[in-house]
Amino acid sequence: MNLNKEYSIIFIIPFVFFMFYKPVICFLMLGAIALFYAIYSVLSLIQITKNGVENHGKILYYESDNEGYKTPIIEFQISEGKNFKGKPFLHTSSDLDKFQSYQKNINKTIKIIYDPKDPEKFVLKNNSNYFGLIILIIVGFVFCSISIGNLLGYNDIF
Repeated sequence: MNLNKEYSIIFIIPFVFFMFYKPVICFLMLGAIALFYAIYSVLSLIQITKNGVENHGKILYYESDNEGYKTPIIEFQISEGKNFKGKPFLHTSSDLDKFQSYQKNINKTIKIIYDPKDPEKFVLKNNSNYFGLIILIIVGFVFCSISIGNLLGYNDIF
């Protein structure tokens, strides 16, 4: 899910306004965005797992982000003979990823599941993607419940 610039501006302008007017609404906005992204990802993951095609892919290398978390770049071939190379649709990393080199995994064959309608959406077959999404759902619910409780006058945290 890629957020366009126009959608991010629609979010940023009210966020900046409510930062000064009523900051608790910023927590509601962040919680709602977290819940929306997590639910969208869970539904997409279920759809890929249920209707996807299982295949084998090869890890070409690992790409590090600004914070040092590593994501595998995988190449695989679909049944029509086209080759695809890219990052998994959903990949959760831990702090251990910053310190491990994963050199032993390069050129290793792994199982993937890809969406036959959009083969660039694929996930690793035996990966625990749901753990990161469950944490994101919990954080979203906490942010939303604290802000709704504050808006209704039940707590005075902010």
